[in-house]
Amino acid sequence: MLQPIVHYGIHYILPLAVALIVFKPQWKKAYLVMILGLLIDLDHLLANPIFEANRCSINFHPLHSYYLIPLYLILVFPKKTRWIGLGLCIHILADALDCWMMS
Repeated sequence: MLQPIVHYGIHYILPLAVALIVFKPQWKKAYLVMILGLLIDLDHLLANPIFEANRCSINFHPLHSYYLIPLYLILVFPKKTRWIGLGLCIHILADALDCWMMS
């Protein structure tokens, strides 16, 4: 029961907190861009079945792969890609914590 609350809390509340604390003057735009990090879940459409409750997304879906996660971390450093990088990293953090809670 706690797992979905933690998972979706990280997906939606952590980016809001980061936006409000770190990017206060532009928090709305920062939050919106970070939330767009949820778009990497489109790779779930490639799986069969699309949703499986006990499946770990990390390294199962292509955009959640160990090969791309370092790229998401790199995107945090340039100012132009910082918000999307943070959104992607927060998304991966939520999914990784979800995997950990399932095991």
